[in-house]
Amino acid sequence: MKKMRFNLLIFTLLLGGLFISGCEQKTETKVIRLGHGLDITHPVHKAMVFMAEQVDEKSDGSLQIKVYPSQQLGTERELIELLQIGSLGITKVSAAVLENFTPKARVFSLPYLFRDDAHMYNVLDGEIGRELLLEPQHAWLRGLTYYDAGKRSFYTKDRPIETPEDLEGLKIRVLESQMAISMVNELGGSPTPISWGELYSALQQGIVDAAENNPPSFHTSRHYEVCKYYSLDEHTAIPDVLLIGTNVWNDLTENQKKWLQEAADTSAIYQRKLWHEAEETALREVEAAGVEINRPDKEPFRELTEPIYNRIQQESPEIYEVVERIREVES
Repeated sequence: MKKMRFNLLIFTLLLGGLFISGCEQKTETKVIRLGHGLDITHPVHKAMVFMAEQVDEKSDGSLQIKVYPSQQLGTERELIELLQIGSLGITKVSAAVLENFTPKARVFSLPYLFRDDAHMYNVLDGEIGRELLLEPQHAWLRGLTYYDAGKRSFYTKDRPIETPEDLEGLKIRVLESQMAISMVNELGGSPTPISWGELYSALQQGIVDAAENNPPSFHTSRHYEVCKYYSLDEHTAIPDVLLIGTNVWNDLTENQKKWLQEAADTSAIYQRKLWHEAEETALREVEAAGVEINRPDKEPFRELTEPIYNRIQQESPEIYEVVERIREVES
């Protein structure tokens, strides 16, 4: 009888252990999907993969990020909408896209806003940068960190851009950003918003004559196959923003939030190193592919875009206040 009771006790404990193990298995791994539109060779994609590895390590595998590149889950606009309804966890967008959700994000698209890289990093890593990451929470979006997206310059099909006058009459693809549209208008071009995924064919077919972007994006997109002139006027330095939907963020435990934020911050530092290497490689390889690279005097471009700041001061005092704060940050 005692042996039967002992065997029954062992059986009960084993059954209970299996039940507990089964419950733990259901909850031990949380997976967050991250979708974006970049190629897997892009340094921002590599930084997001690095972040996923950091999260896995910090959480001992209990929190994982699965990365879907190259628009596998949708276009940039579609990915943001998926974030807002909680069907996707994380995505990467240009800060210019956030203008549609929070007016203060327009500051990043202002031409010649940052004095140099050190100035930009101090702004992004400091109080101003953190405030702007949290601004779009009312739209169910929360910024985690910034990735360096370099400086945007014009690339053209038929002629180099040596002065602003060379932009006159050209249809130039721009981001879906009112600030980007205003900038190209001030410089005399004809701004034409087109999605990134459609740009290669738009250039081929003559829907637009030119576009503007940073060197690695110009290279990895293979737009250099169509546009043989790259003019480094470096008019804007618009960072990329890693966004998480607030539905997903609020569902995380405090530890999970901590692991994710730390991994995002670490990945941003890692990405800057990758970015500078990618810029050098991109310029070298597009030049080898027959692209003519020129470096025009930036001052005429800067002078022509100054009215944008004057309008911001008059029409949007809250944005101009951010501009003044950015100008006070040391390099």
